[in-house]
Order: sequence, then C-alpha cells, then structure tokens
Amino acid sequence: MLFFALGIAAWLDNKERRVPNNFWITWSKPAIFLWTLDLMINNAPWYVYASAAGMVAYASIAVIGRPTSSDILDGNRLDIVVSLWYVIGIVGIIQGITLHGSLGIDVINGVADNEAMLWWSTIAVALPIFLVDFAWRMRLIHGGADSKCLMWVAILIPNWESVPILYPSEPLLSLPPAIALLMWGGAVFIILPFIFIIVNLLRGGGPIKLIWHAYQLDLEEAQNRHVWILTSIVEMPNEGRKIMHKTRAPSRTPSNNEIQKLIEELKENDVDTVWVTPKLPLLAFLWPSVLPLVLIGGPMAYIMPLLGL
Repeated sequence: MLFFALGIAAWLDNKERRVPNNFWITWSKPAIFLWTLDLMINNAPWYVYASAAGMVAYASIAVIGRPTSSDILDGNRLDIVVSLWYVIGIVGIIQGITLHGSLGIDVINGVADNEAMLWWSTIAVALPIFLVDFAWRMRLIHGGADSKCLMWVAILIPNWESVPILYPSEPLLSLPPAIALLMWGGAVFIILPFIFIIVNLLRGGGPIKLIWHAYQLDLEEAQNRHVWILTSIVEMPNEGRKIMHKTRAPSRTPSNNEIQKLIEELKENDVDTVWVTPKLPLLAFLWPSVLPLVLIGGPMAYIMPLLGL
C-alpha cells in the first residue's frame, strides 16, 4: 500500500502539482483498517483505540480542517462527527496518561507491560504529525501534498514493527518511520546540485550562482513547464534596462497574471532563453525512498556510527 499509493500520489503531483484531498481521504481508510487490525492482534485495550482515533483526528485537520462551533450548532454532520471523534481521542489519551503516564522510561528501556508499550507507541504517532504540520506551516515543507503524505505515512506505519526491514540495524536512536522516510527523500536533494552542475557544464556552463540548481530553457517552452523563471528585466538608475537572473526562486508563488506579465516583458526585450529552476515535488523523491526504508530502516542507523555514537 505504501509503495503503490505513494507512486500514484507522486505521479499526480508531478503531472498537476497537486494531489486532491479526496485521494488522502480514500487511502486513509485502508491505513486506519490496518492500524486497527494491528491493535486487535495485540489485544489492545479500548483506550489505545481511542488514542489512535485522536491521532487520526489530529492528522485530519490538514485535509478537512477544524470543526467550528458555528458549524456544529448549524447541524453540519461532518463537523459533529469529527468533534465526537476528538472527544473519543481526548478520553483515550487521558485514560492512557492516568494508567501509563509515568512509565515512559520503562517503555524506552523495553521493560514496560504490553498495554503501556501499545499506548505509548500509539501516542508517539503524534510526534511526526506535529513535526510535519509545523514544518508545513513554517514553509519548511512547501507542498501541502507532501505534508499530508507524511501524515498519512505516520498512520499507515505507526511504528517500526509495521516495516518488514530486510537488513535491520539497531541504532541507539530510532526516528519515527515517517520522519525516516522524509530524511531518505531529502538525501536525494543532496545529489541534485551535482547533477545540475554536470548537465550545465555539458551544455556550455553558466554563472556559478545558477548552474548548481537551474538550467537554461527557451522562453516559449518555459511557459508550459513546471518551473520558476529566474530571469527578469530590471530598471537601472541610469534609466536603462538590464537582464538579471535571480539566485533563488520566489518565496511566494506568482499569479498567472504576474507570470504572463513577466513573459511579455522578456519578449519585448528580445529575451529568447531564460534561466529556470524546476518545481520539484518532494513526493517524487519520497516514493523511491520506500526502497531504503524497507531495506535498512532509518538513516540514523548509519549516521550515528559516523558520529561515534
């Protein structure tokens, strides 16, 4: 499910630069089913199920938003159901804290009982969801589809016992599977600058500030590609105009009118070729990252030994 759902999402994101919310709602159903089945096999008590429902409710904010009191009073069915789901989750979490809140050290040391281990592993799902949600709101993760995907992964793979790792290692610190997948996906970005440099050198080179993350493209072709146009026309103090190339992509996505205005201005100044940087969807890198995830687990298994830990 992880491989095929991520593959479809990556294809949609690469083609249209968006993944509909209905996609995540649809694929969350089998993910929740598998999590529930896992809890059933482990004979989880009721409050663990309720806590898991709270984790799902927390992640659902990114897709369906938060229920409002006005919508609840107006009889909005979805907001009423989600609010009841929140209440169930809160009750389960309170019950878990009452019974196992003081056993965190025992859980880390692996000496806690089965119910405590189950509850703490369920609550731990909140960590990757929170980190991803925070990174999205702080624009550290730019795409909404990327953050929703990682939240979905956190529900589908709540712990490492859900991953059939072929060549397991035992690091002192094990990150949640969703964060490990993000790290593997991010590792691919380290290779990209070298690829850009090689391609640009083969094409004849260019400014050092650009060749490691951008490439040249015909202006007409750039209009139909998912790219940021870095070339622009700047008014100089001496009332002249100069062609400039920005080093970074804009922090705010320009509107279609702004892009069309820029293209017309470049055409008026006889600019046929522009420097562009591609809009690379993170999902396209998360999908192949499933391979190292199931082969060797998290990257900390290799990073920590290099740090002498």
